[in-house]
Amino acid sequence: MPEARLGVIGGSGLYQIEGLSDVKEVRVKTPFGDPSDAIVLGTLEGERVAFLPRHGRGHRISPTEIPVRANIYALKSLGVERIISVSAVGSLKEKLPPLDLVIPDQLLDRTRSRVGSFFGGGIVVHVAFADPFCPVLSQALHQACQGEGVGVHKGGTLVVMEGPLFSTRAESFLYRSWGADIIGMTALPEAKLAREAEICYATLASVTDYDCWHQEHASVSIEMVIANLQKNVERAKRVLRKLIGAIPRERDCPCPTALKDAIITDPKLIPAQKRQELALLIGKYLPQEG
Repeated sequence: MPEARLGVIGGSGLYQIEGLSDVKEVRVKTPFGDPSDAIVLGTLEGERVAFLPRHGRGHRISPTEIPVRANIYALKSLGVERIISVSAVGSLKEKLPPLDLVIPDQLLDRTRSRVGSFFGGGIVVHVAFADPFCPVLSQALHQACQGEGVGVHKGGTLVVMEGPLFSTRAESFLYRSWGADIIGMTALPEAKLAREAEICYATLASVTDYDCWHQEHASVSIEMVIANLQKNVERAKRVLRKLIGAIPRERDCPCPTALKDAIITDPKLIPAQKRQELALLIGKYLPQEG
């Protein structure tokens, strides 16, 4: 039996939701090291949910240092089939003011120092990533937001920058010229690794500021980000409770079969160590040895 089918990656306070019961913490070992922190398992609205604080409790892990492969692998090992990512973003458009929520449907990768795949080292896998967010889960998330009456925008392009510094003004204007909508630091490689793990992935992005392009608003500061993010935490909790009842039981989307026909390497040539450490992800697609 899976420990949980729904995973939530976000701030360390997200799991302090009214109505969460049967709470326990688990520490999961993975071939990719330790996750960001212990994973909190609990029952919410009759469903088991796994909560993982992305930056560790006390916000001690920078965006570049997040052990994303360990995080996704750990959730997969607990039986998680869907992940909701809750994160802070800056707005690149006037129509997306601070404190609104956005459910993006596209990504632009501007990261430089992150490992973006489980594969390599003797196994080559090319996974389709044209639509980086699960459309079914994103739609359910949008409906949950509407059901709670919060300001939400469905669709949009999220630029993921390396960080930890915020954008220069020139970068901010460049991303606006590309037609991007919001900017953040954590959706990648999370979305890529979730797809490789055949987990549905959607983002609930909390707008905290106008980045630094808006001349009539103060440039982004960490104080502004934290203050506005805290205001959105309670809304995010309400949305998550509403979401659980809106998620279809069956996964009728391409995510559960993302690796089908994507493993290019001849199975006989995949190193034994890789077969072993990636069995959770690729075992069902490889012929049994012996």
